[in-house]
Amino acid sequence: MHKTVQDIINMKRDEKKISVITSYDYTIGSLCDKAGIDILLVGDSAGMVMLGYDTTIPVTMDQMCMFTEAVSRAREKSLLVADLPFMSYQVSIDDAIRNSGRLIKAGADAVKLEGGTTMAETISAIVDVGIPVMGHIGLQPQTTILSQGYKVQGKTKDAALKLIEDAKELEEAGVFSIALEMVSHEVAEIISETIRVPTIGIGSGVGCNGQVLVVQDLLGMYDKIKPKFAKRYLNLSEDIVNAVENYKKDIEIGTFPAKENWFSMDDNELKKLREEIGR
Repeated sequence: MHKTVQDIINMKRDEKKISVITSYDYTIGSLCDKAGIDILLVGDSAGMVMLGYDTTIPVTMDQMCMFTEAVSRAREKSLLVADLPFMSYQVSIDDAIRNSGRLIKAGADAVKLEGGTTMAETISAIVDVGIPVMGHIGLQPQTTILSQGYKVQGKTKDAALKLIEDAKELEEAGVFSIALEMVSHEVAEIISETIRVPTIGIGSGVGCNGQVLVVQDLLGMYDKIKPKFAKRYLNLSEDIVNAVENYKKDIEIGTFPAKENWFSMDDNELKKLREEIGR
C-alpha cells in the first residue's frame, strides 16, 4: 500500500521530515521507491533533463501523462504527484480540472501547479472534484523566469509578505502541501510555522517540512545547470561516460563480446549445417 495525502499531512503533525524526489521513468522511479522516498514527483523539469528543452515551458500534457504512466508502474510505496505543465491550467478552470483528471488517470495521486493567490480559485475547484493539489510558490519556473530569471524570492519585506499571503490563500483553497522554490530561508521558515499543511523546500532552507531535488542533480547526471541548492551525492556523468568509453574500446579491440556473452549451436547441429552448405 502506497502513502496517501493524509499520510503526508500527518508527517508535519508528527514532526517528521518529508523526502521528495523527481522521477520521470520506470527504472529510476522503482529505485527511488525502493529507497523509501515519501513522494515521487513527476515534474515538468522532465522537459529539461529528459527532453533537452532549455526551460519547462514547452512541456505538453501528453508528455506529462507519458512520464506519469511510467513512474506509476514503478512505485509501490511512495505518493505520486504530477506537475500540470504550462498553459494546461491557466486558461480556464475547466481546463485545469480536465487536465488534472488526465494525470490522475495516468496514475498520479495528486497534481501540482504553480501560482499564489491568483490560482486559489482554480485550486479550490480541482480539490472540490476530489483531486488533491500541491501548491507551488516562490520561484515559479513556468512564469517567473519570463520576467525575473532565476532569482531568490522573498528577500524584501513586501515580497515576504506577499509570499506569506500566497501560502495562506493556498491553504485556504485546500492544498495538502506547498512547494517553496528558492525562497529566502527566513521567509520559508515563517511560512512553515504559519500554515498547517506541510511545506516542501527546494533551495529554501532547512526550516521547511520536507525537501525535494531533481534526481539528475542528486546523482550528478545533468551538467547544463548546477543549482547552488542541489547537493550531489554521486557524479554519475563521469562514471557513465567512462563506462561507455570502455565499452567502445572493448568492441574495437575485440574483447567484447566474449564467449560468455554469446550463444552457440549444438555441435552435431553445427556439423550437419556445415555439411549442408559445403564448409
